[in-house]
Amino acid sequence: MNAQATLSRTAPGALGPAAARGPLTARELRIAELAGRGLSNREIGELLDLSPRTVVVCLYRVFPRLGVTSRAQLTEVLRDHQAA
Repeated sequence: MNAQATLSRTAPGALGPAAARGPLTARELRIAELAGRGLSNREIGELLDLSPRTVVVCLYRVFPRLGVTSRAQLTEVLRDHQAA
């Protein structure tokens, strides 16, 4: 069994186009935008009155839904999303 097949069995919805994984909530989108701009979890939490841990959990859920693996990719993906 190849790695992609294993991943798709263990993490359903982790692969495929972002649209198939569902839209982001307003909070998730805002956190992703701020993270993409380079703000730290603590800074995002202070701006949105959230704990840094809540920010971490949100990004943990958002990354696979957007098909990204780093904060640097967030800016690019969100820019493409807004242009569409």
